[in-house]
Amino acid sequence: MAKKALIFGISGQTGSYLGHLLLAKGYEVVGTSRNAGNNNFANLRRLGIRDRIELLDLSLLDGEGVARTLTEVRPDETYNLAGQSSVSQSFVAPVESFESIALGTLNVLEALRRYEGGTRYFNATSSDCFGSTSEPANEATPFRPRSPYAMAKAASFWAVASYRDSYGIHVCNGILSNHESPLRPTHFLTQKIVRAALRIASGDQTKLLLGNIDVERDWGWAPDFADAIWRVLQRETPSDFVIATGKTTAAREFVDVVFSELGLSWRDHIDIDPRLFRPSEIPRVVLNPHKSLRDLSWSASLKMPELALAMLRSEQAHVLGPVPWIDGQIADMDFLYAR
Repeated sequence: MAKKALIFGISGQTGSYLGHLLLAKGYEVVGTSRNAGNNNFANLRRLGIRDRIELLDLSLLDGEGVARTLTEVRPDETYNLAGQSSVSQSFVAPVESFESIALGTLNVLEALRRYEGGTRYFNATSSDCFGSTSEPANEATPFRPRSPYAMAKAASFWAVASYRDSYGIHVCNGILSNHESPLRPTHFLTQKIVRAALRIASGDQTKLLLGNIDVERDWGWAPDFADAIWRVLQRETPSDFVIATGKTTAAREFVDVVFSELGLSWRDHIDIDPRLFRPSEIPRVVLNPHKSLRDLSWSASLKMPELALAMLRSEQAHVLGPVPWIDGQIADMDFLYAR
């Protein structure tokens, strides 16, 4: 009998790639989204899987709805990728961000505590929880969150750890670094850069306003991260994992790769606008994904600059073809071009 997976927040970038991966592995997939009736699920359509997934309307702030969904779906594996996902937006709406992430996670954990069907649970947290790191951060590194988003993710991490210790349920955290793809919304930095660069190259735009491009991050490839997330729940013993590439680069380098590939000098087209700086910025993030390599046999197939070029080529083609997987890895780069 095929396994069944429940993905909270399936319409986002990572949820869509995870749904694609699980279907390829023979799972039956059920996904939830707030306002599902008004959502065209563009990411699922772009991956060609919209009609292969049962979609439900659910907010994780509805605790009884979460419990009812678990009882009705009876999943073997449950993945929580829901909640507000923008660090910048969390400064604008901190209460909403905290509730959607931390309270949403707590509602899921309470439902899991009462649920008698048995399911393994993955909770997506963020490397932003660490704050700025000089030494590579791992699963034992203390959290020093510097945004409402990171505060909420840190709270969700400790809620999962507490419920695992207190009730013996199979729940895990993934501490995810920045992960990018052609499915990123346009308000995220990487996609904003890619699309603006193409408009500038075509003559439709002359300038791009950006904030602090000296920040350094561990930039990964979202389909890789979907594979790591699945691997976390395949272990018999629940545990928490840093999921990252282990390579830190500056946003300035991402900009340079994209503009240079188009024959442009970014210095001629980018203006730095201090109004776009965050109230509290994380200058540098350095991560150590050794545990993921050791216990999950997982490592990133794409890092900077390859992922920047992958996003650019996909946007140039305007069509994202089916993602080929071989043992969880991307087989080649040809899927980034229009067929």
